Amino acid sequence: MHMDRIPEKIDSKFRYVLLAARRAEQLIRGAQERMPRESPKFARHAMKEIANELVDWDYGEAPESSETDSADEDGTDAENGGLSPPSTVN
Repeated sequence: MHMDRIPEKIDSKFRYVLLAARRAEQLIRGAQERMPRESPKFARHAMKEIANELVDWDYGEAPESSETDSADEDGTDAENGGLSPPSTVN
C-alpha cells in the first residue's frame, strides 16, 4: 500500500497516516489482527487493514465552541500573556 493511493473513504493522507499509526500502535500492544499478516511491519499491516475496510473509524464528535473564549483572531490570549494554552490530543 503506497501513500499515493489512499483508500477512497479517507479524505486526506494526513488522516490516513493518523489512522494507520493508531492501528499499528494497537497491534504492537497485542490487538487481534483482522486479516492474515503479509508484512512483518506493524504499520504496513495496519495500512492493509484500513485499505480493506477492516478498521472502523469516524470523525468523532465536533469540538464545542465556547462564547467565553477571549482569544483574538490570531490565536493569542491577552489574559495569558499572548499565549493560548496547548490543546490536548487523545
